[in-house]
Amino acid sequence: MLEINIGNRLVGSNQPPFIIAEMSGNHGQSLEKAMALVDAAAAAGAHALKLQTYTPDTITLDVHEREFFIADKNSLWQGQSLYNLYKVAMTPWEWHKSIFDYANNKGMLAFSSPFDLTAVDFLESLNVPCYKIASFENIDHGLLAAVAKTGKPVIMSTGMATQAELSESVQLLRDNGCKDLILLKCTSNYPARPVDANLRTIPHLAQLFNCQIGLSDHTPGVGVSVAAVALGATVIEKHFVLDRNGGEVDAEFSLEPHELKMLVEETARAHDALGTVHYGCTEKEIASRVHRRSLYIAKDMKAGDMFTTENLRSVRPGLGLAPKYLPQFLGRKVKQDVTMGTPLSWDLL
Repeated sequence: MLEINIGNRLVGSNQPPFIIAEMSGNHGQSLEKAMALVDAAAAAGAHALKLQTYTPDTITLDVHEREFFIADKNSLWQGQSLYNLYKVAMTPWEWHKSIFDYANNKGMLAFSSPFDLTAVDFLESLNVPCYKIASFENIDHGLLAAVAKTGKPVIMSTGMATQAELSESVQLLRDNGCKDLILLKCTSNYPARPVDANLRTIPHLAQLFNCQIGLSDHTPGVGVSVAAVALGATVIEKHFVLDRNGGEVDAEFSLEPHELKMLVEETARAHDALGTVHYGCTEKEIASRVHRRSLYIAKDMKAGDMFTTENLRSVRPGLGLAPKYLPQFLGRKVKQDVTMGTPLSWDLL
């Protein structure tokens, strides 16, 4: 896949994984905490900071019953209406520029997920370097078209979408001018179980849509993200929070700062470890060859003594003949006196 330029950063298989720190609503409606989250993300080495741009009225209706009320006892947000939840979770629009500027000054890219057309217009006024489409919006063709028409790179999560739905959405993005597309494998459950990650979909998605694939990861820890990199993910998105016990809206499935740092480091290690198809010694292994097994005289021998498994053994180090030659010596006579510890060579026959 061709590398994609997002802001001042190249994203692609030849680059370390692009790590997006998702703030979401973990600021708890405190701008001071939001800035502290930016500090934490930068200190952890994240490459980008992401917000969500909506208001309760742009994402749902002011209705507090029926399907607008979260009754699922397994939900983190059980007992709240969608409207009230989004009122708490939203990032005030007047904070965006300050947060983006602060993140940029800390060396990170900063962008957001728009949830309606007014959010796209607003983010365009802030000149964001790219757009992220959330899983729940990946079937909103009007939103997709508006984002694609900006001509900026688009990162879209694939949670819940069927192959047919994804095909429609990807085609619509491309038809409306999106040239740089990254799809994120995603499981839209909070927190998500690793068993539901189905990471083997990553190379299939890459082949199916001929684009870079990443992971939007809602599982605990960093293991699933590291595994995704091993399968070709070029982007990893994770929610993060200052303190998982702080009670913020997405805290339970978010990484703490030290875990975010681990995510950056371990995914980079996983990427480095992929390397190329290679056999034989690496540069660093050449010196280790001396410690391989080889054939050595294991007891003092006089000229004419017969080689046996008692006086000729495969041991470390590796200066003698290879162990595969042992059968060719057994039962034959040594040419000269030799002492224990002598590496076997052909001229001893």
